[in-house]
Amino acid sequence: MLVKVLHHGSCSKSNAVLEYLDENGVPFEIINIIEDPLSELEIKTILKKLNQEVSHIIRKSEKLYLEKYAGKDFSEEEWIKILAENPSLIQRPILIKGSVAMIGRPVENVKFFIEK
Repeated sequence: MLVKVLHHGSCSKSNAVLEYLDENGVPFEIINIIEDPLSELEIKTILKKLNQEVSHIIRKSEKLYLEKYAGKDFSEEEWIKILAENPSLIQRPILIKGSVAMIGRPVENVKFFIEK
């Protein structure tokens, strides 16, 4: 089954997962979330596949988060809108396989996801 990878080219973890998939012959499609940002609906769909709330996919170590959003209280809907407008704040890579998804860190966890 084809694995979709929500990817950011300058992210070492994201690049490591792509390398792992390639080395292990896993067919995948790259979705560059910086060049082609996700819509609010796509983010909601991914959250359902992750079975997580939006707070789970926010990169809280990102400079933009620390400068603009840290310590502020936003609703789930507001965060989804913020992430759609600021894709660098989304955890990556996120792997999607059919109706399930996972954040691809650490790369060792990807093996179990692929084999399921």
